[in-house]
Amino acid sequence: MQKEAKARIKINDLLQNAGWRFFDDEKGNANIVLENNAKITKQAIDEFGNDFEKTKKGFIDFLLLDEKGFPFVVLEAKSEDKDPLDGKEQARRYAQSQNARFIILSNGNLHYLWDVERGNPTVIITFPTYESLKHFESFKPSFATLSEEKVESDYIVQTQNPNYQKDPRWIDETQRPDFIKEQELKFLRLYQLSAIHALQGSAKKGNDRYLFEMATGTGKTLIAGGIIKLFLKSGNAKRILFLVDRLELEDQAWKNFVRFLKNDFTCVIYKENKDDWRKAEIVVSTVQSLSFNNKYKKLFSPTDFDMIISDEAHRSIGGNSRAVFEYFVGYKLGLTATPKDYLKNIDPQKVSEKDPRAWERRQLLDTYTTFGCPSGEPTFRYSLLDGVKDGYLVNPIVADARTEITTELLSEKGYSLMVENEEGIEEEQTFFQKDFERKFFSDKTNQIFCKTFLENAIKDPISGEIGKSIIFCVSQNHASKITQTLNQFAGTLWPDKYNSDFAVQVTSNIPDSQQFPINYANNNLNGQTKWLAGYKSSKTRVCVTVGMMTTGYNCQDVMNLCLMRPIFSPTDFIQIKGRGTRKYTFSYKDADGETAKIEKDTFKLFDYFANCEYFEEKYNYDQVLKLPIKTGTGTGGGEGVDIDEVNIFNPDPLKTFSEKAVGLAGMKVDWKFFDKFESVVKNDPVVKQKYDQGDVKGAEEYVKTEIFEKPEDYFNLDKLRKSVKADRRITLKEFIEKIFGGINKFKSKDELLEDEFEKFVTIYKPESKYALPIKNYLKAYITDSEIRDIIETKEYSRFATNPKVTMKDFRELNGYREVVPEYVKDYVSINAFM
Repeated sequence: MQKEAKARIKINDLLQNAGWRFFDDEKGNANIVLENNAKITKQAIDEFGNDFEKTKKGFIDFLLLDEKGFPFVVLEAKSEDKDPLDGKEQARRYAQSQNARFIILSNGNLHYLWDVERGNPTVIITFPTYESLKHFESFKPSFATLSEEKVESDYIVQTQNPNYQKDPRWIDETQRPDFIKEQELKFLRLYQLSAIHALQGSAKKGNDRYLFEMATGTGKTLIAGGIIKLFLKSGNAKRILFLVDRLELEDQAWKNFVRFLKNDFTCVIYKENKDDWRKAEIVVSTVQSLSFNNKYKKLFSPTDFDMIISDEAHRSIGGNSRAVFEYFVGYKLGLTATPKDYLKNIDPQKVSEKDPRAWERRQLLDTYTTFGCPSGEPTFRYSLLDGVKDGYLVNPIVADARTEITTELLSEKGYSLMVENEEGIEEEQTFFQKDFERKFFSDKTNQIFCKTFLENAIKDPISGEIGKSIIFCVSQNHASKITQTLNQFAGTLWPDKYNSDFAVQVTSNIPDSQQFPINYANNNLNGQTKWLAGYKSSKTRVCVTVGMMTTGYNCQDVMNLCLMRPIFSPTDFIQIKGRGTRKYTFSYKDADGETAKIEKDTFKLFDYFANCEYFEEKYNYDQVLKLPIKTGTGTGGGEGVDIDEVNIFNPDPLKTFSEKAVGLAGMKVDWKFFDKFESVVKNDPVVKQKYDQGDVKGAEEYVKTEIFEKPEDYFNLDKLRKSVKADRRITLKEFIEKIFGGINKFKSKDELLEDEFEKFVTIYKPESKYALPIKNYLKAYITDSEIRDIIETKEYSRFATNPKVTMKDFRELNGYREVVPEYVKDYVSINAFM
């Protein structure tokens, strides 16, 4: 009885949360009616008691009506210990008798939405709203119409300018190139057409998930535009969600779709159109803005979008973001520049589970599985080498540029030196590549990095100055040092050409930094070059960043990329390398009217930390640069160096210690502390601007550097957590969202655990019989270190005395015994529950 009652309560709550109302004689026109359209009040519903399933022998459990009072959805309810799919055929008969297209199958914990006109039941974690289902009802998918739609090279152009072929400038072949450029007409290249045709071929076989693996610079957004038009025009979608993983890509995607498709379809950015996004056919959003605090469940129903496109799918559906992607029903398309075989010559079996490459490998394999390509073969593939061979992309010259110190930092032994501790005793300390510019700081090494870059960088083929370059640093502080060092060198080498603007720092803590990459791509960052009058090239030659100019940034005339940091993510490495692969024509018209044009045929990738070797063992570098010998102490040998030249980070030693007991009510300063922090943050114009722009990460960085640990309050996360008396570790992002109204409250530990279970169900879609065992095991594994230790050590006999997970519970999990720990490792931050 208890399981039936629990199921009833949960289903009632889910219906009401989705906006469905129980029949009420006084209000009328309700959306939900029980027992064959009987006029029953909510009070009467409660009188059914716990044994509701037996009460309805042969009758419909829930019948959801449309606004005209006609049957719309059949909801077949089962008790918690039964599989919702057990009622599938019975529900189908009910739906046919009521002429209803949609069926919901639920036992209170696991739910399926079934469009009987389309295919099989799909797992959902919330019930759809009436408005969402009405939208979905008009959606008439057909693999036949999708595969038969004719797509040629002018598919996008036909939307941009349907009459382009009648224009005299098109007819005149001598004017045609200028006409295409002036009108910004986007013709699809042969391989881009092949990608769309490959999707159509896959659809013809009945597939509704697709993956394109294409190198950076091959025009994935243009292809996405073609796919969007294909689905909308063929009637296979009425509204499409385009997910990106970076704030700057959100605006970039919106601008491109407007440019490609505005004559036929409306495109909006969700956060700028929260009230009227339903009027648009294309909605663009960052996945982070939807995934935080599970906003996607509150903002959207599972049926609001008929197709979901994930840009750089390896990243935008990684971690908990995958739950956002799987929440929606409909077609799924993933775009990625990261090939599955990126770890060349490296045996995955020999890579430690804690190695970042192992984590990314699992994520990438998950990506292929998610998009219906478990074999590892995408729907369509076009590699960097394909692009180079076809003349659309260029390959880099890769320069190995290691100092003696960085060479030792990269070695298994590390870099060791004798350092005097606070007691005046010399002791040996060892550092590795991950410690550079974090625990280990060397200004001399940074100077060598910069000097080597300036001496070996590819020059601009027109002006002869340093070609436009992007340098990737370890941290914002490191970026600041490199920027300053480069400007000092430039001031000495070219005293009349720059005014401390040869290099510019592009990190989130710099005001208006989001505009800098745009200006750089448009060749007007700090004005234009002084080297050649009338030549359109940016005065600033180097952008120094950490991660702002990686994914999706398009600056075709970049000639040099510098990796002044170790990189552990294959995706980051491929994306950074991709910033230089696009072709470009440098042109200049002199005073006599003569025009010089030079094609970009390569770029240089400076690798200071053997990143290429990290991802591809025994990498054959195109150029090995001989850097000056860097001396050091310890195992590195050499002539020795003053300790002052190498700074080691050590926190201040403890100077005083005292204890004082605090009563149960806590200290007054605790509960006033958050209020004061809230006031400081709300009144800071920089934080507010970044938050309003959607740059929550930038707001976090600013708070850390400009507000935390400053006199007189010395704000920090530990104090803030204590002040709100949370039962877990609340993140800085949550504090900021709470302050600006993004969330109403801080979720408790148990609420977060329930969220994790829902995400697990969304991703793995377990059978009903495993749902409750998985929920208990997942919660225990996340919160109990002993459970994790039992699993890691495989000492399963300890379950015999464990109160949270018994041996019987463990056996009931079947294959999910291994799946749950893998899920937690890949998707869950255990620290948040401590």
